[in-house]
Amino acid sequence: MTTASAALTLPSPEATAALAEWLAPRLMPGDVLLLSGPIGAGKTHFARALIQARLAAAGLHEDVPSPTFTLVQVYDAGGVEIWHADLYRLTHPDEAVELGLEQAFDTAICLVEWPDRLGAATPADALALRFAATEEDGRRMTATGGDRWAGLVEALGQWGRQDA
Repeated sequence: MTTASAALTLPSPEATAALAEWLAPRLMPGDVLLLSGPIGAGKTHFARALIQARLAAAGLHEDVPSPTFTLVQVYDAGGVEIWHADLYRLTHPDEAVELGLEQAFDTAICLVEWPDRLGAATPADALALRFAATEEDGRRMTATGGDRWAGLVEALGQWGRQDA
């Protein structure tokens, strides 16, 4: 298996949201995005924008709160479930299994913040998005995925060169 990688500079929260909006219609059930990075790096902002874009495309609108305390929020975006999980408060990978994430990985679009908490349950074919703050108050996002994601990662790199 080869690994594809692209790095993008996101100079503002609006750029982060624009990237999420661009990515939203390209995802389908069974796609798992692993959102990592320190607190305040833009993971939740990205996830909210992606979910809201997907909901809007289905003619829907609802608040998209951070699942920090609920651990998982599930949305129906026109017949496609989107699971947004924030695993920050988990102390052991077994707790992630109890949330039902492994089944959702096969049937829903899953956005997982703090994916290191998944341990061995981390899907091997997920797309990893790593966020980091930059000195200029922007964000740096690196996308890494296997063969399944090669075309999308290449398109993300193109997006970054055109829109950043």
